[in-house]
Amino acid sequence: MILEAAAISKSYGSLPVLKEVSLGLERGEICGLIGPNGAGKSTLFRIVLGLVRSDSGQVYLDSQARKPLGGIIEKPALYGYLSAVENLRVFARVQGMRLSRPEARDLLEQVGLPIDRHDPVRNYSMGMKQRLGLAIALLNAPGCLVLDEPFTGLDPIGIRDLRELVRQLAVERQIGILISSHNLSELGDLCDRLYVLHKGEIRHSGPTREILRRATLKYQLYGRGFLGSPTLSEAGEPLSDTSALISPGPHSIESLLARVAAEPGVGLSACIPQLDLALLLEKQPV
Repeated sequence: MILEAAAISKSYGSLPVLKEVSLGLERGEICGLIGPNGAGKSTLFRIVLGLVRSDSGQVYLDSQARKPLGGIIEKPALYGYLSAVENLRVFARVQGMRLSRPEARDLLEQVGLPIDRHDPVRNYSMGMKQRLGLAIALLNAPGCLVLDEPFTGLDPIGIRDLRELVRQLAVERQIGILISSHNLSELGDLCDRLYVLHKGEIRHSGPTREILRRATLKYQLYGRGFLGSPTLSEAGEPLSDTSALISPGPHSIESLLARVAAEPGVGLSACIPQLDLALLLEKQPV
């Protein structure tokens, strides 16, 4: 593993924030840390980045890079009165790096930002600021990125674009990426693995598909001929000829869909899980 957090605990006074939290990250992998606000996600990320000291436990990094870790904690801290290139050059100097203007423009291109804008970044949209924060995190070519709630404040298009960029970085650069959110749907089609954090404890961990299955009781179906489907009449709640909200019950969703698809006059076009984070927050073994 390129990054491993082992049995991390942290308290502020008498308030325990993290309780022996462990997680790991491979090169080229995107791991998600999901949990409600106040679960301890930002505290864990600050410990991983070396900004806060844990009470116990250890963070291990297997990287020979000059900067093993890059990260964004909450909103990127930018100099609003400077341009994007000027921000990059300032943060490069802080990290002991000389960054030429052509190098800065190349980095902006890599994260999908325009290179011909010279106005202050206070004029940028939230999505553009998040991309600039990523460019800063990528200075000195880190082996890992730690991104704390990077989708906060973004519209659906901004979320989609940022997810595509994160996926591209993991695949093309083989960077390990640890990313957090309180919204399960934001990470569901992005991450290879998920960790569920609640009240300072890891409640679930595993492949994303497995975690999403545990968080789903109902599925929204779209298609045609649903009113003529005996299977959907049994499993569906609100039901029309083109949509149905179903609960598979004791059957797997795959077997139920196979039965529906075999019925004459019925066509399926989409099956969307209705994710419920609350289903994952009960205290259970990891």
